[in-house]
Amino acid sequence: MRRPGAERPADRPGRVNVAGLVDHTLLKPEATDADVIALVAEAVDLGVFSVCVSPSMVSVAHRARGAAHEQLAIAAVAGFPSGKHVPGIKAHEAAAAVDDGAAEIDMVIDVGAALAGDFAQVAADIAMVRSAVPDAVLKVIVESAALLSLADDATLVAVCRAAEESGADFVKTSTGFHPAGGASVIAVEIMATTVGDRLGVKASGGIRTAEHAVAMLDAGATRLGLSGTRAVLDGLAEQN
Repeated sequence: MRRPGAERPADRPGRVNVAGLVDHTLLKPEATDADVIALVAEAVDLGVFSVCVSPSMVSVAHRARGAAHEQLAIAAVAGFPSGKHVPGIKAHEAAAAVDDGAAEIDMVIDVGAALAGDFAQVAADIAMVRSAVPDAVLKVIVESAALLSLADDATLVAVCRAAEESGADFVKTSTGFHPAGGASVIAVEIMATTVGDRLGVKASGGIRTAEHAVAMLDAGATRLGLSGTRAVLDGLAEQN
């Protein structure tokens, strides 16, 4: 069964329906409780799908959301941002975040394993997190810019296939912290073609304008990770 938020958006989306595809994100290491509380308030005001925060901030987001806004999902990252954590640590981190109130987990793969062609290890890493959070939406961050710049299209395709085989619900482009860059149209196109309508595709990392957001959706993204959400949505409102 397809999980919430994985549906493909209508063509040329306007501000309202794009808002419903956004993970409003705050993953800066210097983020405070007050910053997360403000993030949740802004997310409610904008009508986005979720907030995405660091694992240590999930309980803060959960309290800030309260019973009045339970339609706002809470997502947390695992193995972030390097992906070089021991798989069991990623799984424990994901499970702890779910216990604190997260409904979605965005985990980072071991990019080095992917670049070495060890896709069995990539799949095993994902599968361990999947088994730890069986009822959560699982998004797999593949660092597409790194894979495309340091390897080739085939490596990105293989990683997406490993994610699907291991039970992921989404493949996601980027952490936004890798020096190779964030989301690109070509990466989203490759990912969307690989997973078809079986998985969602989240474009994240460096999406700061309405034009860039629309380009990601046109390429096949079904979810957007944005930190500057208001500016993007305001830009879409000006276009419509």
